[in-house]
Parts: sequence; C-alpha cells; structure tokens
Amino acid sequence: MRTAGARQTAAPLIKFSLFALVTIAATALLAATIVNISFTPKDTYHAVFSDVTGLETGDDIRVAGVRVGEVEGIRIKDRTLAEVTFTVTADRPLPAGTHAVVRYRNLVGQRYIALTEGVGDSTLRLRPGGTIPLSRTQPALDLNALLGGFKPLFAALSPNDVNQLATEIIQTLQGEGGTVNSLLAHTASLTTTLADRDELIGSVIDNLNTVLGTLDKRGARFSGLLKQLRRVISGLSADRKPIGDSLVNIGALADATSGLLKDARPPLKDDIAGLTDLTGTLNDNEKTVEGVLKRLPNKLDELTGTASYGSWFNFYLCDFDGRIVLPKTKKVLTPEMHVARARCGG
Repeated sequence: MRTAGARQTAAPLIKFSLFALVTIAATALLAATIVNISFTPKDTYHAVFSDVTGLETGDDIRVAGVRVGEVEGIRIKDRTLAEVTFTVTADRPLPAGTHAVVRYRNLVGQRYIALTEGVGDSTLRLRPGGTIPLSRTQPALDLNALLGGFKPLFAALSPNDVNQLATEIIQTLQGEGGTVNSLLAHTASLTTTLADRDELIGSVIDNLNTVLGTLDKRGARFSGLLKQLRRVISGLSADRKPIGDSLVNIGALADATSGLLKDARPPLKDDIAGLTDLTGTLNDNEKTVEGVLKRLPNKLDELTGTASYGSWFNFYLCDFDGRIVLPKTKKVLTPEMHVARARCGG
C-alpha cells in the first residue's frame, strides 16, 4: 500500500518538475532574445575617442551596417579622452588597420560604432584585447551645430522635407550613403521651389498690408460694426426661445400648406387649361373684342345716367335669336323672338 501511494505521489511531482524546467527554459530564451544576449564566443577590444557624447553601454558595433557586437563599457582616459570597451563575435576578426567611427543611428540621437577597414595589409589582425588608437577613430558629428546652421532653411520647409533633408545631411557627412552632389541637388530643388514662389509670397504680403492698412483707416467703423454685430448676436441669443417656437410653427404651417396645395393642384391645373382655351377664343375673336372695348365707354356713360335715378336697372327683352347644333343629329336650330311693344320701339 505504501509503494502504490508513493508511486501516485511521484508521478504528479515528475510532471510538475518537467513543466517547471520547460517554463524556465522558455523564459530564459525569451529574456535572452529581448536583451539581445548571444552565446556566440566574443573577443574584446578597446578604442580611444576624443568625444563619445551620446554613446551608451549596449549600443551596436557594426561592420558594413551589420551588427557584430556591442559596447561593453566607457571610461575616461588621460582626463581628456574616452576609452570604449566593446566586443565582437569571434568569427569576425578585425584587421590591424581597423578604423572606428561613432555615427548616428537615427535623428532621435541614438548612436553606434562603425568599424571600417583602413589602409594597410588586410591579412594582419588586431589581437583580442587590442586598442584602436585615437588616430584611427572619429567622434560623432555635432548635430546641434550642424542643424543650427540650417535653421533658416528649415523654417521655410514642411516637416517631411526637414526630416528628409536632415537625414541626407547626416548620412552624407557620415559617409554612410549618398553623395554631396545629391544632397546639394535636393537642397537646390527646395530652395528653387521657394524662389519660384517668391513673387506669389510677395503679392500675398502686399495684399495683406493693403487689407491691414484699410482696416486701420476704418478702425472706428470696424469697431462700431463689431459692436453692432455683438448687439445683434446678443438680441438673437435673448430671443432664441421665440425664434425656436416660430420655427416650429413655420414647420407646421408648411405641412398644412403642402396639404392645401395638394388638394388645390388638380382644380388649378384645370383652370390653367381653361385659361388657355379662353385666350385662344379671345385671339380668334380679336375684332369683336376690340369693338366691344371701343363701345364700352359710351355704354358706361348711358348706364351711369340710367342708374343715377336709383340703385336699380330695368332690362326688357325685345329681340332674341340663336343657333343651336344638336350633338347626335347635327341638326341646326335657329330660334328667334321679336317683341312689338312701345318700350322696344326706341
């Protein structure tokens, strides 16, 4: 019974131990990857610089742009110099005439040391622990002084142009890529663009001066205008509730009017069609209408004299005639009526 219980206890313990070992190994591998730890054998070297401002422990050591090591330490030497201790993978031996140059990795200010092959016999090797003397080292550019000289140009450029130009300046002066000709060509194209727009910029400034001069001459009126505008805005702000209510009422009126127009549209359409027929009839009987209009003043005079005896008119039917066409038979009837009375004899 004890042996079986021990086996049952040992099995979970072995599983837990294996799990813990795998977890620790994976964590260690991840940590080594994050901090860039390499288990490749390395050789240690030294280099003396006049200035290593901005260089920090852990910065890259590169050959032809490829990372081959890192900075291990920095200390002061002879009070005015700096000695940098760095490592390089053992499979990359350094030539005896190796040069070391501190360069900018980016515009943020990060740096690295670039190792280049110097003049001399390339078969000779720099022994591990050896030192690159001051004569074969070069400090980083004084970026503040460099970019400060271009400050007037940068002030007239867009941020993208500034970044591109600054990167090309650094790369060119570090010997990392590009040529002075390409740098100058890019700078010339930027300055040419500004020069081409000089007339436009000048005209804009002149127009702005004219506008400001006009506003200055009419300062009192402009100030009064602003005061009146402020009063108007204040009045509108005070009456915002009645204005809002009126807008609601206008909306309701628009809804009611839309219904009215909808109901009145068919009869209005028929009336317009009838007016077309009326104008056609009047046009066909132009002479008759013209005669009626000519006789109308005399008729109105006689009617006015007759109506002066009272507010009535006496009309008598004396003669009547007409012409009626029956729809189906097309028969024409011409009824007539004549009254032989004294009142119709005039």
